[in-house]
Amino acid sequence: TDYPLSESAREVAARLAQAKRNVPHYYLTVDIAVDELLKIRSTLNATLDESAALGVYELLLKAAALSMKAVPSANASWMDSVVRVYDSVDINVVVGSGDSLVTPVIQNCSSKGLKAISEELGSAVKALEEDDDAPIGGLGTFTVMNLGMYGVKSCAPIIREPQACALAIGALETRIVPNDDP
Repeated sequence: TDYPLSESAREVAARLAQAKRNVPHYYLTVDIAVDELLKIRSTLNATLDESAALGVYELLLKAAALSMKAVPSANASWMDSVVRVYDSVDINVVVGSGDSLVTPVIQNCSSKGLKAISEELGSAVKALEEDDDAPIGGLGTFTVMNLGMYGVKSCAPIIREPQACALAIGALETRIVPNDDP
């Protein structure tokens, strides 16, 4: 059985295939303990209305933006003969699934508060759910995709041209971690 692809799905596939061919890729995988992050989220959410509650994703987007600011060479674009380093951290977030996959950009994410990041992310998701034909986004300096909500533990993202790197976030899981306490 053949399933027709939308024009946008074909375009995304073509761009990703081109980026995989043209942009140098190497992959690093780390596990992080998020216990303190979850405590911070809980503390912040205790002061907010339930409708304005922050998710882990917003906190990780902010952390990624601050990391890009701390390591400017990662907040860069591959050009023909140079690497362009940016002052502003503009993060594309992968939202949706299948034919409804878009990558809105959160401009100057490192300078925004968590509430502003959450609101922009929520607006992008709402526009996608409403099937809004208005163009969403543009090209940022870095891309983050969250596959943890689907139970995926890790992913090797394709770096979008001309960005220099991308981050994939996997599922949170409870683990027993040995320590050196006597």
